[in-house]
Parts: sequence; structure tokens; C-alpha cells
Amino acid sequence: MGKLFGTDGVRGIANKDLTPELANQLAKASAEIFIKESKGTVVIGKDTRISGDLLEAAMVSGFLAMGVEVITLGVIPTPAVAYATRHLKANMGVVISASHNPYEYNGIKFFNHEGFKLRDEIEEKIEDYILKNKKTDKRPVGEGIGRLIEMEYPEKFYGDFVATTIKEDIKGMRIAMDVAHGAAYKVAPETFRNLGAEVFVINDQPNGKNINDHCGSTHPEVLKDVVVENQCDLGVSFDGDADRLIALDEKGEVVDGDQIMGICASFLKEKGALKKNTVVATVMSNIGLGLALKEKDIHLEKTKVGDRYVLEKMKEEGYSLGGEQSGHLIFLDHNTTGDGLLSALKLAEIIKHQKKPLSKLASMMERFPQTLVNAKVPNEYKDSLMKNEVILEEIQKAEKVLQDEGRVLVRPSGTEPLVRVMIEGKNLAQIQGFAQKIAGLIEAQF
Repeated sequence: MGKLFGTDGVRGIANKDLTPELANQLAKASAEIFIKESKGTVVIGKDTRISGDLLEAAMVSGFLAMGVEVITLGVIPTPAVAYATRHLKANMGVVISASHNPYEYNGIKFFNHEGFKLRDEIEEKIEDYILKNKKTDKRPVGEGIGRLIEMEYPEKFYGDFVATTIKEDIKGMRIAMDVAHGAAYKVAPETFRNLGAEVFVINDQPNGKNINDHCGSTHPEVLKDVVVENQCDLGVSFDGDADRLIALDEKGEVVDGDQIMGICASFLKEKGALKKNTVVATVMSNIGLGLALKEKDIHLEKTKVGDRYVLEKMKEEGYSLGGEQSGHLIFLDHNTTGDGLLSALKLAEIIKHQKKPLSKLASMMERFPQTLVNAKVPNEYKDSLMKNEVILEEIQKAEKVLQDEGRVLVRPSGTEPLVRVMIEGKNLAQIQGFAQKIAGLIEAQF
């Protein structure tokens, strides 16, 4: 067995790569390492995948066998688990979800007692425990065995919290919403309706197999007709575990994570709430974001790809806003991870407060053309390909042509057997040609 953790927890095809046996081991290993008192507490939430029950049962069994109390939230967004872990003073939070991936995949990710994702070195401790087949001496009996508690009304618990993060009255706003047959299918519409908005929802009938199926944040175009036909102020599209948001303006045009960050940064600066006058993004963010923020006299910090690295930088430096182009937006004054519902409420609040349509707000940033091509590569070869001389030479050729008006970013995916080739520049046809050629060279190595 190789490395277990990717950039966002342990992922794989459920019952093949991510088995109930492995889930059980992950529960026991994490409990052994991080829960020192006799009766610790763990909070668990999941998305709507058919395999969620299987993996949850395996993890619950592992925790209970270690004498740990388990509070289950059922189907709930990832950020709700982060919030619950903090609020309930649990030792750890667990999310069973593969985010935007197809339904046959699933994943397990952990939060520490503060609601933050685990650092790399902590995940390595869990890996070491499992890969070296270490045994635990903990085998409580009688009253020492853990208990299972099912939280009542978890949607209200989380929805009431995110509602407190905005000050503007959004009553009467018309909101189109794609919940991707995923974790937000109940709580997102309910929260907006409770605040007085009129909500038009699609893809809210999960059956265990339709999560992310041509819907949600990876397919925001499916929401366009709903926005336009119902004359909505805003369209919001979530991914399967609702920790990311892609928006649509009143014309049905996509507003991505970079644009949302720019809009929110400008608003927070105006309110004196943008700590250290800085936004944190990743190297995948569009060149246009940096230019737009510079015009507003806002500093941009960049990290490697992954919302966890954005968050680490925010914590280290005391920043309040960060995120990714893909829609992971972190408002650290409110929650400790990307939060799609919180982001959607913030965007609605800004539209209402500024009395401007979202299309006007989003025009603050010019998006440079960007193309992304995924090359299929076995996981074990992803990193070594980054040193391949033939591939490096082709990357350098593209960079020489683009010079200061574009960039080339080639990186292995942290969650899938892919190498991602992203190129940005002024000429779309040109950068598409470069990306296809580099991706083709990568796949030709096998």
C-alpha cells in the first residue's frame, strides 16, 4: 500500500481503494494518536454518495471500539463539520466525501479540535500507524466502550450559524441554486428561505448515484436558464460537499472563485475588515485577479494549489480572506475551511449592499484566457514526470513564446491519477495548442 493521504484527505473508489477495513483503521489510528483522554469525542458528517453509509459505519465502529464518543450529523456540508467540531468542543471532525468527484469515489478527511484540516506531518503519523500495521492496546469493555449520538436538526444548527455571518437584509432577493444532488441539498435552500429570499432550486433529489452528475460547481452552465427565466439576482452552484461555490450573474454568466474573491476583498476593505489588506490565492488564480487587486491597493499572496495551503498561509500571517479559482473561499473570521453556503450569503449581501448587479461587480476583474488539459497518468508516475527532460523542454518553449503575457503551470493532481496542464495568455487558440501538445507528450510516456 502506498501513500494514503492526498491534498485533501484519503480518496479512492469506494469498497475498492477506500475499503471499510481501511476506514476502520483510519478511525482507530487517529483515535490512538490524537485522543489521549479516556472518553474523547468525534463529529462525523457525510455527503449523499451511496458508499457513505458503508464507510461511516466502519469508522463509527472503529471509534466506538476505541472508547470514543461519536456524534453523527448525517448528510451535511464539509464546513458544517468544521464548525460543529469547534462548537461542540470535539477532539476531531471527520468528513466522508469525495467533493466534486463522481459518485463511485469517496474520501475521508479530518479536522483537528479547532476545525482546521490536519497538517501534513500529522497525516503522516496516521499513515505510519496504518502502513506499519501498528497495534493498539486500547480495548475498553463495559462502560468504556464509546457511544453513538445522532444530532437532531443538524441543518438548523449549521444554517443558523452561517446566517449570523451577514448583516445585510437579503429579503426579497431571487436566488437560483444548484445543489449538485449533494450535501447542501437541504440546508442551502432552507437557509436562504429562512432569510426571506425567493429560491429556485435544481438538482436537489439525491439518490446516492447522481451527486455531481453534470451538475453543481463543475457544470455551472446548467443553472443559466434558471437564472435568466426567473430574473434572479444571483445564481449559486455548489459542489458535492458544498465547500466551494461558483456563481452566476443576473445574465447567467459564470463568476468564478477569483472574481468572487476580488469582489469580497473590495467590500471587506471598504468595511475595514480585510486583515492586513491582503488576499491569499494559489498559483492557479488568473493573472487578472492580481491586476484587479493592485488597482484597489490590495496585496495578493500566492501559495501552491490546495485550499489547505491557502489556509496555512492565512493562519501564519493573520489574513482573513483567501481561496481558489475553483470556488473554495475561506472567510477565516467566520469558519476554518472553504464554505460554499457562507460564500453565497456573502455574495448576496454585497449585491444588496452595493445596489449593483453582480455583472457590474464582477467587471472589476478582467479574466485572461486560460485553458486546462488533464493528462491521464498512473499515480506512481505523476511526480517523476515533472523531471522528464522532453516534457520540460516543451514547457520552456511555450514559456519563451508567452514571455510576460502568460504562464505555464504543470502539476500532478493531489486527488486523481492526472497531471494537470494549465496555460494562461492573451491568445486562446495559441495556449490551447500548447496545452494539448504538452499533455499529449505526458501521456505518450506510457
